[in-house]
Amino acid sequence: LKNVRVNVPGVAFLSGGQSHQQASEHLNIMNAKYRSHCPWQITFSYARAIQQPALETWRGNDANVAQAQQQLLHRAKCNSAASLGQYRAQMEQQLASV
Repeated sequence: LKNVRVNVPGVAFLSGGQSHQQASEHLNIMNAKYRSHCPWQITFSYARAIQQPALETWRGNDANVAQAQQQLLHRAKCNSAASLGQYRAQMEQQLASV
């Protein structure tokens, strides 16, 4: 924390090598633990972690578009909550209600 200049607007974490759920969990931990101590925003750059579940569901099949869109929205909501330190593992069970 002491090595990042205060005039930096934010620190973004990448999801490489993590599952989409692990990426959300790790971002959440960083925000829950350090958010109040940082002059900058702790955020994410998770293209793969957000898109991959939706792409796997879609698989180029038009019949899967609505379900893939739900997957994308769900991952975005999970990471939005993690950006605030409010992500909970139980959120992963809420996909059906998205």
